Amino acid sequence: MKLSYFLILMTAISTLFQLPYLQSLVIWNGELIQNGQWWRILSGNMTHTNTIHLTMNIAALWIIAYLFTPSTKNLLGILSSLSIIVGLGLLFTNLGSYAGLSGVLHGLFTYYALSEALRGRNSSWLLVVGGIIKIAHEQFYGASLNTAELISAEVAIQAHLIGGIAGLVLAAAWYKIQSRHLSC
Repeated sequence: MKLSYFLILMTAISTLFQLPYLQSLVIWNGELIQNGQWWRILSGNMTHTNTIHLTMNIAALWIIAYLFTPSTKNLLGILSSLSIIVGLGLLFTNLGSYAGLSGVLHGLFTYYALSEALRGRNSSWLLVVGGIIKIAHEQFYGASLNTAELISAEVAIQAHLIGGIAGLVLAAAWYKIQSRHLSC
């Protein structure tokens, strides 16, 4: 499948999940997950608090995809892995509910930036450092109040942290696996 078709599919699913009935079935909710509704670990990343939130996250997904130009298979694998990691990781936070792709987006950004840097693209180290600084700034000073107003919710900086760290770990692990494979 072409990357653009995959992105259109992701956009369509996220848009569909904005319908109130569907949103109530897929939003990340810690209590409901612990009561057996495991699909919310993954699906909660695909629903959003409002149309502005949806638009911001989908636009960021498209920009990341076109900035780093991964294969569709690679993007699907990393996006799925990060969705599961963020969804599970949030169970260990104080969040009761979560909607949005931003944790996964932080993970995608750090994953692809570090992957490029490790493969020798030195300018990508600036992206890695920038991503780390952005996430650290949120942890120390909180998220932008303007963003919270736009999305009509608190910004889930916990998801950003989990996703960002997971992206770095996945990129480093994949690089090490590939390096071993090439040296054999």
